[in-house]
Amino acid sequence: MIALGRREDGRVLRIGHRGAAALAPENTLRSFRAALEAGVDLIEFDVLDLPRGPLVLAHSDRLDEVSHGAAAGRVRDRTLEELREVAPELPTLDEAFAFFADEAPDVGLHVDLKLRLRLDELADAVIRHGLASRTVVSGVHVPSLAAVARRAAGVRVGITYPDDRMSISHRPYLWPVVSLGLTTMRAFVPLRIERLARRAGAAAVMLQHRLVTPAAVTRAHAAGLPVLAWTVDEPADLLRVVAAGVDGVISNDPRIFAATLGS
Repeated sequence: MIALGRREDGRVLRIGHRGAAALAPENTLRSFRAALEAGVDLIEFDVLDLPRGPLVLAHSDRLDEVSHGAAAGRVRDRTLEELREVAPELPTLDEAFAFFADEAPDVGLHVDLKLRLRLDELADAVIRHGLASRTVVSGVHVPSLAAVARRAAGVRVGITYPDDRMSISHRPYLWPVVSLGLTTMRAFVPLRIERLARRAGAAAVMLQHRLVTPAAVTRAHAAGLPVLAWTVDEPADLLRVVAAGVDGVISNDPRIFAATLGS
């Protein structure tokens, strides 16, 4: 079973965000291979359902995001064949799971639920590919997390905090508002995350890096919960969250780990 706490040598877990989104198109097998090259312990990716097709890897329903500007509209309005005309590297969930089974046998899977989807299909695919012991499923919707855990024995769940399904924290024009909100939230984080984790039956907490404090990490650890910080792309932020005691860090550019922390 893939550990969610720090490694035995004390090193934090190194987690690639959407594979290695800074190095290759996000949520693609090429991005996953770039993450492996950088030496990650886990790879995080997003899953979306197509009403007229399979589960695919995509962060949102925005076609311009999935196609990198080649097309506009909604991902879920198209079939897989239509999507691959504008996003040829878009993998299905089965293709991604086959990659982990065949090419990355020692790496953990961090599946991030952005939207409610066909949860039974997701859970069954995890079992079918023999990946339950290597998989953690995270999100903000507690019933969805519980449903996956019930369906796929051995899969662990993690509670994500706060809710950023719309990627507000990644929009520069909203940073002043986001920063103010995070500053206000910081004092309430230790108690809040413990309650949410208990409701979800979570095995870990995925915490936005600006909310990471020694107090929050200590409270989570006291409840038996490892803390994974997201999404960290600056060396100063990486050093800060590691010093605060987090167990793992999620980054768009996993080369930051060796460059900042050493091998």
